[in-house]
Amino acid sequence: MYICICNAVTDHSIRAAAREGVRTFAELRERTGCGDCCGSCEELASEILEESRRPRVLDLPVLSAAA
Repeated sequence: MYICICNAVTDHSIRAAAREGVRTFAELRERTGCGDCCGSCEELASEILEESRRPRVLDLPVLSAAA
């Protein structure tokens, strides 16, 4: 999904930037151009970046050890 229409930045590119080490919105803006035009995407882009930086927790059932 396009997050920054002005510079054609997608949620996938924001997540990829996070995997590559981008930590702040300023770094994201520098790397992708996201938010450097009208700025209306900044809030959503920041949320996606922050979400992408959180460790993933898998909610899997714990299996008992075999007897």
